Amino acid sequence: MRLSGCAAIRYRVALASLLIITFFHVFPPSYAQNLGQQPAVGQAVQGETAAQPEGTFLNLVNWVGNVIAPVGAALAVVMAVVAYSQGRGVMQWAITAVGLILISGVTRLIEFWIANGTSGVQ
Repeated sequence: MRLSGCAAIRYRVALASLLIITFFHVFPPSYAQNLGQQPAVGQAVQGETAAQPEGTFLNLVNWVGNVIAPVGAALAVVMAVVAYSQGRGVMQWAITAVGLILISGVTRLIEFWIANGTSGVQ
């Protein structure tokens, strides 16, 4: 059976996705940070280790706020410069960069509130 162009592309994407999922299921890349019996500093739930779901979620939020969003913002600024040099619009890239920096700042602010807000809102 021969598939048409669009159906063949969909079939290849589905097959590649299935192979990738199977590969990562058989060979997991890594596990959540395990600190053993020591509590992880600055956890949302005090006393939880990073190997537990709460610590894993906090690690994910920290990764997005401290790594992914700033790097994405820097790439958006680079794309804005490239777009400007080619005479295209830069507003979409500038707004994306500002939004990613805001995401980073908000996650850092929430992290600060969690770490220092144990005595209640003052």
